[in-house]
Amino acid sequence: MSINYPFILTSFFFACFLFALIINYILLKFVQTLGIRGKEASQVRWSPNSKPALGGISFYVIFLFAFIVTILISPKTSDFNVKTIGILIATTIAFIMGLADDAFNTQALFKFLTQIICSVIVIFSGHCVTIFENQFLNYLITVFWVVGLMNSINMLDNMDGITSIISLVICLFMVALNVSKFNTIGYITILNLGILGALCGFLVYNFHPSKMFMGDTGSQFLGLFLAIMGIDSCWNVSLAPSIHHFQLYNFVLVFLVFLIPLVDTSTVIINRVWAGRSPFVGGKDHTTHHLFFKGITEKRIAILYCIISVIGICFAYNLIFNFSFTLFYIAISYILLVFVTLYLNTVIKKN
Repeated sequence: MSINYPFILTSFFFACFLFALIINYILLKFVQTLGIRGKEASQVRWSPNSKPALGGISFYVIFLFAFIVTILISPKTSDFNVKTIGILIATTIAFIMGLADDAFNTQALFKFLTQIICSVIVIFSGHCVTIFENQFLNYLITVFWVVGLMNSINMLDNMDGITSIISLVICLFMVALNVSKFNTIGYITILNLGILGALCGFLVYNFHPSKMFMGDTGSQFLGLFLAIMGIDSCWNVSLAPSIHHFQLYNFVLVFLVFLIPLVDTSTVIINRVWAGRSPFVGGKDHTTHHLFFKGITEKRIAILYCIISVIGICFAYNLIFNFSFTLFYIAISYILLVFVTLYLNTVIKKN
């Protein structure tokens, strides 16, 4: 008797979605002060209202549920246990660090050192970038990628629904990619389906006007989780023999999938350094904020970024399964177009 995996995975997704709705409803109902820093604490947030930063709790709870399902139904390989346990340990540390930051507003150095620890765990559990022959260079890129994306997702969480939608699109790409590769019940597919359900359930409360934030608890967890998935499904994607060792391919693929976080973070860093300010101090100078200053509503910004991300993952998907150099150069042009447009929007001021 054959097992109907599509039905099982679809049911699993909806179970995670409903579970997330229930968890977030309960948290909002009964834990209304958790994750809200004291009003006297200095915060640079877009919303003027103090709201509970609880979203990350539901992410992690559903991740644990998805992890158990992964252990039960995923095919066991020689490196399965090491890789999955590595994901569990690293994401747990990121979650705890984010929770501590939401509760106590921890120092930036503490966060940075924790991110480094997470990246080391990721490397030694088998999730390492392998695009270069020099292994030290691979390790260096992996650490930079993990730490960079954790901070990038955290910085992107500056307006209702933005980070949730972008993360949702990325997880959707991971699921579609691995299902297309017949890796239907692999750990990447199941874990991403779980987080996809968690994000959908959270977005109900996070879309403008939001009732709750994900906080550092959610953004740090999501940043690390997506960084690991990016390594497994983008940085180390199998290439066609004709373009083997063509490292630019991997960089373009990563930029297409993670386009909005990378463009937003790059833009903010460039502008802050150019103005002589620290790139690590928050502010209302993100690409999202400047679009709002031009008169675009928060809902439309979220929809616009969703469309940009969907186009990016469509390019990435086709580059993996239907590679051509024409498509490759069009994809590069798309990346440049998005970057230049969003960057210029932060430079050109409206009277």
